Amino acid sequence: MKLLFKQRFFSWLDSYDIFQEDGSVAYTVEGQLSWGHKLVIADTQGRELGMVKEEVFTFLPRFLLYLEGREVGCIQKKLTLFKPVFELDCLGWRIEGDLLEWDYTITDASGVEVAVISKEIFRFTDTYVLDIREARDAVYVLMIALAIDAAKCSSGG
Repeated sequence: MKLLFKQRFFSWLDSYDIFQEDGSVAYTVEGQLSWGHKLVIADTQGRELGMVKEEVFTFLPRFLLYLEGREVGCIQKKLTLFKPVFELDCLGWRIEGDLLEWDYTITDASGVEVAVISKEIFRFTDTYVLDIREARDAVYVLMIALAIDAAKCSSGG
């Protein structure tokens, strides 16, 4: 399953449209006013599916993840020298980026690829392709992509 994650050009707060391969909208993401990033994922009927909320006053970026209003875990950037690595404290997944911080691979505890997040360059707004192995993991992968994008934004990258 592939999703196209595209930030809206004109928006006061972070907002994104998430498209399916056929061009139809799969999800919308709306930023909400808060300390740090707070991004709400909704389906096409406007029902909240998930949320990513940045914890402020941490040494490295850290985000709480919510599914349908219930906290399910957090994702935190780890201190590394070359390639960015994020630790997800639920699901047993590992997130590792490339040297330029444009592409990320998500693997499960046994090393099997769950998804690949690739940034498209030469775009006016942040645009990512999410290549997800299992459709049931789409909201989790989307929350990870949102957290990575927000972490890069917070660090000025």
